[in-house]
Amino acid sequence: MEAAPSDPPSGPGPGGPGNATTRPPATPEGAALAYGGLLLMALLPIFFGALRSVRCAKSKNATDMPETITSRDAARFPIIASCTLLGLYLFFKIFSQEYINLLLSMYFFVLGILALSHTISPFMTKFFPANFPNKQYQLLFTQGSGENKEEIVNYEFDTKDLVCLALSSVVGVWYLLRKHWIANNLFGLAFSLNGVELLHLNNVSTGCILLGGLFVYDVFWVFGTNVMVTVARSFEAPIKLVFPQDLLEKGLAANNFAMLGLGDIVIPGIFIALLLRFDVSLKKNTHTYFYTSFAAYIFGLGLTIFIMHVFKHAQPALLYLVPACIGFPLLVALAKGEVTEMFSYEETNPKEAGGGGCPSGDGDGAAAEPDKKDK
Repeated sequence: MEAAPSDPPSGPGPGGPGNATTRPPATPEGAALAYGGLLLMALLPIFFGALRSVRCAKSKNATDMPETITSRDAARFPIIASCTLLGLYLFFKIFSQEYINLLLSMYFFVLGILALSHTISPFMTKFFPANFPNKQYQLLFTQGSGENKEEIVNYEFDTKDLVCLALSSVVGVWYLLRKHWIANNLFGLAFSLNGVELLHLNNVSTGCILLGGLFVYDVFWVFGTNVMVTVARSFEAPIKLVFPQDLLEKGLAANNFAMLGLGDIVIPGIFIALLLRFDVSLKKNTHTYFYTSFAAYIFGLGLTIFIMHVFKHAQPALLYLVPACIGFPLLVALAKGEVTEMFSYEETNPKEAGGGGCPSGDGDGAAAEPDKKDK
């Protein structure tokens, strides 16, 4: 999870992120455009993912259940992430980068198509005519029989979802063949939005544990070693958003990239989404904590970009984002006398409660009000 001023270009396809070559420094205009583009792309999945997370918590559709993160999960996450990061670093050092990236490309090709299809489905629904023959389907895999029968896969979809899947497959083929930065970003935005929508923190304390742990993780792996920067620049997969700093000179064939890891979007994003659901639970028709944390994210990421530009060195974005995203809403809660309510807010796991799924079809992403928790 780091922000870096430049990302090397890709091997096989033009305009894709990958192996380093010597290039002239970015112009001030090009750098400003790239950083502005990254900031805008980071805000979109957080904003719309947070809105969709509210609907996700309210819906009774069991097709896509949100995954609830507990305090135990949050405490273990930095350790698991560190082991994964170090493992990838060793893989790139021991094995051929070409073969590793080939396997990763195939994996993210499938994963990206599914994520992008889920992302565009609510928006694409508006473009289908009223008389569109929309048939319902269900993919069901069970294990055992009788009373011991257990559902392994239970996925409901319709004809509209199949159309979205076909459109997403076009982007997938484009990414697989060309590794173009636009295709990379489409998948990256889809992963980010799905993460913010489907990963739910169960309370604010858990969010503080997760962000605090990853704050230390980010600072150590960026400032303490070159592991994270090396992996980010070797990893040919849509795990980062990129924007060319030489777009004005080279157009869509540009290859001098600024980049932002998806973790710097999703991790603060799920905390911001939690605060939106807390806002809704207060039933005051105001989203004070959501807008405060959203503004804090803009401030934190803007500060990251400024420091990175001044010192010309990759920055651990969570170093600036975590204090802002936790500190600003907490100050507002102190001013309003709602600290107790904030830390008392609790969300149950919908899988255990027997309800609450995330709709992937109709809807425009507008927030619906979930029931207020009994205190």
